[in-house]
Amino acid sequence: MTDCRLSECLRVPLLAATCMLLFSQSSFAADWSLKEVRAGATASIQAKSTFESGFFPTVILYFDPLDSANAATWGEKLLRPQIHAGLSVSSAGNASQAFAGFNWKVDLTDRLFLDVGFGGTVHNGDLDDDGTDGPKLGCSVLFHEYAAAGFRVTDKVDVLATIDHSSNADLCDVNDGISHAGLMLAYRF
Repeated sequence: MTDCRLSECLRVPLLAATCMLLFSQSSFAADWSLKEVRAGATASIQAKSTFESGFFPTVILYFDPLDSANAATWGEKLLRPQIHAGLSVSSAGNASQAFAGFNWKVDLTDRLFLDVGFGGTVHNGDLDDDGTDGPKLGCSVLFHEYAAAGFRVTDKVDVLATIDHSSNADLCDVNDGISHAGLMLAYRF
């Protein structure tokens, strides 16, 4: 691995410190019940040499131990994200991922909303540039971010268009990343 610049070297420790603050004793005593389940499928949106064939059935679980649902201001929403954990499995033997992180949902209208998330992922994809097709990911643990635009069909069911990306932020020698887009159906409890 190459030497990192100061800003790159501080990313992981800063993320760890943020996690420790968010997961203080009070958050562990909070309500960790399942608040939402999303299920759907995505497909690769990468260039030809890093394209992944097949589709990726995906399930994501959402929790709200920091009570984001009752945050009154933008500042409170920012400091009280939801927590998500998910799994994306390749139907064609490409990189499958298990991921987790924080997400923030913003209502645009009574029915339309945006959702963004950031965290980490572990995968079983190719690490090194071995001359084969598909993304070369460099590290087994990657950063994972996503964005979704949603429509509330009922008070319990949403339909979402999603896009996600996983990469090592150039912390490893190879960094093709993984990018997918797709549709999901959400059920809120």
